[in-house]
Amino acid sequence: MRAVVQRVKKSTVEVDGKITGEIGPGLLVFIGIAKDDKQEDADYLLDKIINLRIFEDDEQKLNNSALDLSKDIMLVSQFTLYGDCRKGRRPSFFSAAPPNEAEKLYDYMVQEAKKSSLDIATGEFQAMMDVSLINDGPVTMLIDSKKNF
Repeated sequence: MRAVVQRVKKSTVEVDGKITGEIGPGLLVFIGIAKDDKQEDADYLLDKIINLRIFEDDEQKLNNSALDLSKDIMLVSQFTLYGDCRKGRRPSFFSAAPPNEAEKLYDYMVQEAKKSSLDIATGEFQAMMDVSLINDGPVTMLIDSKKNF
């Protein structure tokens, strides 16, 4: 599994003109799911996201996590994180999980996230979404459950 984690002042997701998710200060997280991903990958990624120390403390050092500061988290499924652009001009999505498998893992991750004390919002799986955000920093991190980067 892969995640692009962006620290935001606020974020919204709209589908067909209706807001499906909205958060205040916190993290907007795009989630990509690979063919071989399992629940352990989702658990690893979620633990990293919730506990990632990317919020400043009183000395302006990145020492606080979303959990430490009770920040909101928006989880948005994005299969294009597994787009391979190394050959040709059209990305290959060979490594991305098929939608039915990806949706199960995405739903699992969302349900596990909701067990935390944080406010969790989502996009809509496999929908065309309009994602709006105001970056905070900007601070953007990449996380891969296979530790490829």
